[in-house]
Amino acid sequence: MFDVFAPGGQFISPYLLEIATALVACMLVVLGADINRLMRNALRDTNFVIRTGCFILLNAFGYGLIIIKATPALKNALSNIEPGLMFSIVVLSFIGIGIWAQRNRQI
Repeated sequence: MFDVFAPGGQFISPYLLEIATALVACMLVVLGADINRLMRNALRDTNFVIRTGCFILLNAFGYGLIIIKATPALKNALSNIEPGLMFSIVVLSFIGIGIWAQRNRQI
């Protein structure tokens, strides 16, 4: 079955770093609102300066660190999979993230 998708996997394999970055970024976009809401609730009773500092740390450094560390790991995981299966996983992942975003009223 995955032999049908193997040419697609071979076609996108040179772009796995960009694909992995896009997958991680899409996940963070969908999860970001929930993560920020949790942080806002946890820091509700703290000083404005502390809340602002935590917001900056989370958004600038936290999300950036996740993208920097998770992207190569995801690329390596995808590159170690047979091309037909890898192509299927990439396509289904983007479709799944899109459905998830739709259900969370992100799009």
